[in-house]
Amino acid sequence: MNRDEMLARLDDGAAWDLLIIGGGATGLGTAVDAAARGYRVLLLERHDFAKGTSSRSTKLVHGGVRYLQQGNISLVLEALKERGLLRRNAPHLVHDLPFVVPNYDWWEAPFYGIGMKVYDLMAGRLGFGPSKILSKQKTLERIPTIETEGLRGGVIYHDGQFDDARLAINLAQTAAEHGAAVLNYINVAGLLKSGDSMICGVAAEDHETGRRYEIQAKAVINATGPFVDGVRRLDDAEATPMIAPSQGVHLVLDQSFLPGDSAIMVPHTSDGRVIFMIPWHGRTVVGTTDTPIDKPVEEPRPLEEEIEFLLTYCSRYLTRDPQPEDVLSVFCGIRPLVKAGDGGDTAALSRDHTITISKSGLLTVCGGKWTTYRKMAEDVVDQAAVLAGLDHRACGTKDLRVHGYHDAPESLGELAVYGSDAASIEAIGKDRPGWADPLHPDLSITPAQVIWAVRQEMARTVEDILSRRTRSLLLDAKASVAAAAQTAELIAGELGRDDAWKAEQTDAFRSLAAGYQLA
Repeated sequence: MNRDEMLARLDDGAAWDLLIIGGGATGLGTAVDAAARGYRVLLLERHDFAKGTSSRSTKLVHGGVRYLQQGNISLVLEALKERGLLRRNAPHLVHDLPFVVPNYDWWEAPFYGIGMKVYDLMAGRLGFGPSKILSKQKTLERIPTIETEGLRGGVIYHDGQFDDARLAINLAQTAAEHGAAVLNYINVAGLLKSGDSMICGVAAEDHETGRRYEIQAKAVINATGPFVDGVRRLDDAEATPMIAPSQGVHLVLDQSFLPGDSAIMVPHTSDGRVIFMIPWHGRTVVGTTDTPIDKPVEEPRPLEEEIEFLLTYCSRYLTRDPQPEDVLSVFCGIRPLVKAGDGGDTAALSRDHTITISKSGLLTVCGGKWTTYRKMAEDVVDQAAVLAGLDHRACGTKDLRVHGYHDAPESLGELAVYGSDAASIEAIGKDRPGWADPLHPDLSITPAQVIWAVRQEMARTVEDILSRRTRSLLLDAKASVAAAAQTAELIAGELGRDDAWKAEQTDAFRSLAAGYQLA
C-alpha cells in the first residue's frame, strides 16, 4: 500500500460507490467485502488504522463463553462459525489456544464440563478441538503456576487467538488488492448533501498536508466504533446517542507468570464478567474489566480500581502474586456497545451489531466484535448497496484469503504474524548491517520491520510502528520508549523528515507511552 498513490485517486472526480468512515475492524472488513464484490470503495480514517478499540482487544477470536451463559445462542453460533472461517482464511494470525477453567468446588467440573461440550457441539465441523475434564495433575501440567490450594482439577476447551492490529493492517492490504482506496490520517469534517438533503459525500482534510477535499459518494457508511455518534451529529445535530461506551483494561506481565501454551479462564467474577490470563507474543495478558464511561476518548486510561481488580484475580489464581511493578504495560480499549434502555450495567449489553440508516441516508453500523467482523461487513454492504442503488453482487468473503495467508506460519519464527510477507522483511534485513538485529534487547522488532511498515503498510509515525505494526508498546512500554528515537530515525530516512520531526515524534511517543506504565 502506498499512501501517495491512494491520495492521487481522490483527484479523479468520479463518485465512489461506497465511502467508509473509520479504519477499525468494521470499516476495514466492510472495505474488503465491498471491494471484493467489485464496487468502487474509499475508506478514510482520521488517525491510523485500528488506532482505537480494534488494536486493544483481549486478542481472542472466540464464540463467547459468557454469551452462552447469557443465553445468546444465536450470537455464539454466529461467532463460532466466523471463528472457524477466520482461522481458515488467516492462519498466519489466528491459531488454536487451549483454555483451562480451574475447578475448586465439587460442582464446577460437571457444570463447566457440560457447558463446554455444548460449546463444542455448536462449533460443529469448524471446532478447534474437543473439551475435556482434567485431573488435578493434568491441570498442573497445563498451568504449572496455578494456585494449588483447594484445586480439584479443571476443564479444558479450545478457542482462537490472534493479533488484532496485524489483522487490521492485513485487511487494509486485502481491500487495496481488490481495488479499494484506503487512507489513514484523513479527517472527515463534514457531510455533503444534495438539493434534496440526501448525503452525497464528505468534506475531508489530509492531516499531513492540510489539503481539503470534497468527495462524492453514492452512499456513506459510518463505521467509527465508539465515535459513531459524533459522525451522526454531523448529519443531525439532534441525533439521539446510540452508544453506551464501556472501557476494558488489560495488564501485560512477564511470561513467567503463565509459562506454557495454555490460558486460564476465570468463568465468573464479582462484576459478572469472565477474566482471561493468556500467553501472547512471549508475555502474559490479563483482562478484562467492564467499566461504563461518560464519553469515548482516543486514549482511555485505566482506573486504579480496575488495576487492583485484575491484580486481585491474578493473585487468587496464580501462585506468584503480581505487583504493580511487574506490569510491563497496561492498555485500555472502549467497547462500542449499543444502548439498551436506561440500565447502567454494560456487562449485560449484547455484542450484536446494529445497522441504522438516517433520513438523509447515512448508514451507521455499531456494536459487534472482532470475531464477527466479516459477517458484520457482509450485512453492511448488503444494506449499503441497496441504499446506493448499486447492482446486487453476492458476498465472496467466506473463502477469501486475507493478505499474508501462509500454510505453515509456525515455520517463520518471530515473523510468523507477517505470513507470506516474512520473506520480504528478511530480505530488507540483509540490505544494511544491523537491520536484522533487534532495536532493544527486550523486544523483537528490527529495523527491517520498521522499513517494511513504512514502505508497504502505510505507517507514518513512531506510534504507528511501535503500537500497531509491531506490538512493542503493549508488550513492554518502557522498552518501546527506549526504541523510539531509532524508530523515528528509520522512518525519517524513508519519508524524508527532518530532525525537528524526529524529535517531535520521539517526545510524542514518550508522552503516549507514559499512559501505558504503572511506574
